[in-house]
Amino acid sequence: MTSHLTTHILDAASGFPAAGVAVVLHTSDGTEIERGVTDDDGRLGIGPEVLGPGEYTLVFDTAGYFAGQGVPTFYPSVSVAFTVSDRPHYHVPLLLSPFAYSTYRGS
Repeated sequence: MTSHLTTHILDAASGFPAAGVAVVLHTSDGTEIERGVTDDDGRLGIGPEVLGPGEYTLVFDTAGYFAGQGVPTFYPSVSVAFTVSDRPHYHVPLLLSPFAYSTYRGS
C-alpha cells in the first residue's frame, strides 16, 4: 500500500500561510525519515511515496518560524504524532499562532 504525506500550515494570527517552516518526519522510535520546509503557500509534501503502517511524528519548528516574523512564541516546536494504516494519502494540517495550535486529519 502506498501513502503520500502532506502538510499545510496556516498562521492563524496573521491570516496567511506559514511559509518557511522547517518540518521533520520521524518514525515512532525517533529515526528521522526526511526534512523539508513549507513553500510560499505553507504546504509541504514530505516522506517517501510508501509510508508503511505504523506511528509517525511530524515536528514543526515554530520557534524558527516566529523568530523570522519577529514574534515571541510559547511553543518552540509542535510535534504531531499520527498513525498510518492503509490509506493512499495522509494530510496533517496545522493551524498555528504564537500561543496556540490546532491540528486535525485533513483530506
